[in-house]
Amino acid sequence: MSLADELLADLEEAGDEGEDGLYPEEEEGDSDGERSQGRMERVLEDIPEEMEVDYSKAESVASIAKLRNSKQFSDITEKISEYIGKQRKNSDVSGPVEADPEYRLIVAANNLTVEIDNELNIIHKFTRDKYSKRFPELESLVPDSLDYIRTVKELGNNLEKCKNNETLQQILTNATIMVVSVTASTTQGSQLSEEELKQLEEACDMALELNQSKHRIYEYVESRMSFIAPNLSIIVGASTAAKIMGIAGGLTNLSKMPACNLMLLGAQRKTLSGFSSTSLLPHTGFIYHCDVVQSLPPDLRRKAARLVAAKCTLASRVDSFHESSDGKVGYDLKEEIERKFDKWQEPPPVKQVKPLPAPLDGQRKKRGGRRYRKMKERLGLTEIRKHANRMTFAEIEDDAYQEDLGFSLGQLGKSGSGRVRQAQVNEATKARISKSLQRTLQKQSMTYGGKSTVRDRSSGTSSSVAFTPLQGLEIVNPQAAEKKVAEANQKYFSNMAEFLKVKKESKM
Repeated sequence: MSLADELLADLEEAGDEGEDGLYPEEEEGDSDGERSQGRMERVLEDIPEEMEVDYSKAESVASIAKLRNSKQFSDITEKISEYIGKQRKNSDVSGPVEADPEYRLIVAANNLTVEIDNELNIIHKFTRDKYSKRFPELESLVPDSLDYIRTVKELGNNLEKCKNNETLQQILTNATIMVVSVTASTTQGSQLSEEELKQLEEACDMALELNQSKHRIYEYVESRMSFIAPNLSIIVGASTAAKIMGIAGGLTNLSKMPACNLMLLGAQRKTLSGFSSTSLLPHTGFIYHCDVVQSLPPDLRRKAARLVAAKCTLASRVDSFHESSDGKVGYDLKEEIERKFDKWQEPPPVKQVKPLPAPLDGQRKKRGGRRYRKMKERLGLTEIRKHANRMTFAEIEDDAYQEDLGFSLGQLGKSGSGRVRQAQVNEATKARISKSLQRTLQKQSMTYGGKSTVRDRSSGTSSSVAFTPLQGLEIVNPQAAEKKVAEANQKYFSNMAEFLKVKKESKM
């Protein structure tokens, strides 16, 4: 016996000790059996490929797959066929729902679907090991177990059936059929014997029959979901609720499961060998593929699956305590989900283009003070520039320079202006002379008692001693009188003279 067989035997013994029969009397026994079943599934998943059981030497599929011929399977299917035609309501239940025989049958049927899945995996491994002698590449080309079994049943020894096969087109896609047909023409497998073909056909028939029984159980549980979990059925539908409750192992186990694990129930764990794995959508289970989530755009489905899984966890806990049997909590949760879906799909608000505000025409605040006045005087127009820019109407003006035609001095220097005089121009150099320079030149041109030819200075023979008849020798300034006359002339008759205010004498 291999290591995997020993582990499975130990777990089956542990599960048999915790259960007294088909229906456990207490909830604890049920949870223990479900936990042992879950441990068995994890052991089967965690076994590496090199430690998997080799079924190529098995005599028949009945020696390794015993569920279909077991008493448990026959009893449950018989009871389901009895209850499937009856309609029940919540008012028919008296006392706790756990004591109701149909509820216990539904829990047992859910557990049976998990065992059917394990049995299908065993049959798939048996078929794969047997058929690898004829077509070893088919396993990597068709990863799904049921599709592989249907393909093996259709092909058998004759691999040329791949081309133009209508039955195969209902099982596989056209691209996969093309790859399978090309690979089948170059395979190195050998022909199978009649006995081996008979074993494969028996295994395929058993797998398809078990799969049909599983769907029949799902249909029955789906028809009774409004009786078992009304709130959960309202959110995701009866079909999805039956599937996730069947995988979880009952409503009690489903209520204990966190939302992140609930979202992964029914996820595909196998990848396509040689094909792109982007279309498999990892970490997506039954909730992702339900109608509520699939009605949204693809970019919102993962977010919606997380939201629906969280609400399903709350609804399953309400149903596990048999509260809100009319489904009021389920309707409220579904309404909340739909409100959030509508909020996610709302278009963004239209961006309104605001006009610019009206400009304020008020006077700007200006800087004042002595510094600003000085700057204004320095940058502003002078009186000379203002008069030069001013023109006299109906009068022909003289050009200032012969070489610049059209340039004139305007009203600058003309009589009648009264404010600005024309700047004095030196006739020798044609250069304008400033007022300060004019004063300096006038002072230098003044004669005080005679001049010498040397630097326009006073003569050296001039003396300040004068002889008077009264006092004899007297020290006087001979230039005083001349200076007094020159100052008077400069004040009244000079080019730099200004207007003076003359006091009028009052008449007596």
